[in-house]
Formats: sequence, structure tokens, C-alpha cells
Amino acid sequence: MARIELDGLAHAYRPNPQRPDDYALRPMTMTWQDGGAYALLGPSGCGKTTLLNIISGLVRPSHGRVLFDGRDVTDVPTEGRNIAQVFQFPVIYDTMTVHDNLAFPLRNRRLPEPEVRSRVQQVAELLELTPDLRTRASGLSADMKQKISLGRGLVRKDVAAILFDEPLTVIDPHLKWQLRSKLKQIHHELKLSLIYVTHDQVEALTFADQVVLMQGGAVMQSGTPQALFEEPEHTFVGYFIGSPGMNLLVCTQAGEGSVQMGSVQLPVEPHLLERARGQGELQLGIRPEFLGCSNVQEPDSLPATIERVDDLGNYKIVTATLGEHTLKAKLSEDAQITPGSGWLSFPPGNTKLYAGERIVR
Repeated sequence: MARIELDGLAHAYRPNPQRPDDYALRPMTMTWQDGGAYALLGPSGCGKTTLLNIISGLVRPSHGRVLFDGRDVTDVPTEGRNIAQVFQFPVIYDTMTVHDNLAFPLRNRRLPEPEVRSRVQQVAELLELTPDLRTRASGLSADMKQKISLGRGLVRKDVAAILFDEPLTVIDPHLKWQLRSKLKQIHHELKLSLIYVTHDQVEALTFADQVVLMQGGAVMQSGTPQALFEEPEHTFVGYFIGSPGMNLLVCTQAGEGSVQMGSVQLPVEPHLLERARGQGELQLGIRPEFLGCSNVQEPDSLPATIERVDDLGNYKIVTATLGEHTLKAKLSEDAQITPGSGWLSFPPGNTKLYAGERIVR
């Protein structure tokens, strides 16, 4: 296992990049601690896999360095970095049994056979592959083959890190939750350094201790799942994380302590407005989970129209209009609310101010 440092790392496929758009990966400096579980999250084309391939040595960065435990490995080939990588589609030997597939990375390093058998048995039990150890891989389902591929990545104790590139894509939806839980369990038991690439926020937030959210080759925010949800530092983070995403309302300053949204005014702490001055377009952000919504007027609530109420079983999604803005509220399943006249409230602690798409603190 290793601490991984990205020192001024950037990558461009064209020579002499000048503008941010010239980079496939924009300059970044980060440190990932030994034994941590990290997720690289973002939409397709944001640079997740490029970053993963740079860490693994499959791609050499055009700028900056990669360090494992302080050792510069930027020019070290993949085989010299002591990492394991699990790809989107299973990489196994169909002619071998499940046991021999799991044992292959260990035998390739000439470990004693008793140690190989012990380690294979341990990983097989974790992945619930024990009944199939003597089965040839060729006859197994895609789900089972990917579990073997995961096992091949996990079986080595000496790896600096295990890199996962969207490994659950081929897994049936009802099994994804089970495998995510297994990976979380394995991480806690074996204390391995895991880096997991996905475009699925549920996978990222349930798997990782730290999430790195990317967009357009840039890191928009890195932090705990709770921090990305409760304190999104960029409007993209608010929009991408959560279901539904954060409500974002374009506004203008209406005085020392309020903003104007069409015909509606909302109080905002004066020091935030002062810091936001000249920083770009202003937006208020509030997550649907925190937006108060009712047919009954409450203190400091604003008049709105409840357009529709969608009952999703264990919660309700309310669509409401406030002036020219459409907002979503996420309420408990037993909330008593109907379409028609309504009221919205914005708790100050959960209402964020953004200027130029960046949070104002």
C-alpha cells in the first residue's frame, strides 16, 4: 500500500497548451493517504480514466509528477509500480478454474503454494466464490466473471494500490449494491488503498471515504460524501450530487442584506454579499432535502405555487414555482401536501450563496 501524491499534475494531448480548454486534465495537486478508499466521480469524458491511467503508468502525464510514498514514479512503467487494476469488463482466463484465476497473480510472483491457497481461500470467501473454486471460468455468467476479476485485484497483499475503472458496469443492478458492500467490507478488513472510477454518484458516495468530483478535466471538489452533499463548493457539485440536484436560483443584490429573485426578496448575510461583489453572477443554492415546503404559511416563508406532488413510496418530490423559478422539495412520505397555493422556506444554514459558480463563505 502507498500514499499517492499528484504534484502539479496535468495532461494535454496537444503541444504547448495555453488555455484551460487545451488540457485533458487541468493542473492539480492532491495527496491520497495510504489505506484510503477514494472515488473519482464525474460524467463521461471528464478525465477520470485518464487520471487513473496516469496513476497506473499506462499514460505518462505531460506535466507534473506522480509519487508513491515520496518516490517519483512518473517515468516508471506499470509493471514497476506494484499496482493492480480492475477494468470495466472482466479480464480473466476462461480456460482456468476460478481458483487458478485467483491464484495466477500470486503464482506469477512465485509465492509458496500454501500461501497461495490460503490467500485464494480468504478472497473467495469475501466474494462468496468458494463453491465455484473448481469451476472453469468459461461457463460462468458476466457477473461471476467480474467477481473473479475483482478477486484477482484483491488477492495480492503487497500492492501499492488497487485501481477500479467502473468495475460494476456489467453487473446486474440488483447485485451492484451487494458488491459495493463487499468492497467496503474488504477495504475495512484488508486496509488496502483503493481508487474507484465511476460516473454513478451512488457507487461513489457509498464506497468511498473521499470523493474527487471532476468536470472538464478539472477537480471541482474533493472531500467526504457528507461535505460534497452539505457544502458543495461549486454549482456543478450541487447539481451533480443529489437526486434531485441542488436548486439554483439566479439573483441580484437588492441591498446590504438581501437578494432579489424576480419579484421575490430573500435575506442574505451582508458579509457574504460584500465578498461576492465583483465575483460574477450570483446564485442561491438549496438542496431539495432542506427546502421547506407546505400548504400552510410558516414564519419567514415565501408564497409559491405547488405545481405537482410525486409520491415515490418512501418520500415525496414536490415541484413548486417561486416567481420565475421552478424548485424541487424532497419531503417525507407522510407529508401532507397538495397542489395549489403553498409556501417555501429557506433555512439560512442550508442556503448557500454562489458568485461566478463558486461558493461564497
